[in-house]
Amino acid sequence: MTDNPDPAISSLSFEAAMSELETIVRRLESGDVSLEQSVALYERGHALRAHCEARLAAAQARIEQVSLGADGRPAGTAPFGEG
Repeated sequence: MTDNPDPAISSLSFEAAMSELETIVRRLESGDVSLEQSVALYERGHALRAHCEARLAAAQARIEQVSLGADGRPAGTAPFGEG
């Protein structure tokens, strides 16, 4: 689903990945981690962000938008972004 080779990240739900990403951001903002830990956290956060973006893009592609007829009434559906 993402270009991330880490199976631990690619198997996460969007919500789990966002939760972990929020935790990483808090840890980095606290300034209580070493430089080496900061770099590792940043790299994991970057991978989590990419995973979340991919999950959102996949969800957006599945959303259908209702198309309206000339009378303003629903006339059918089309994939998101068309019409």
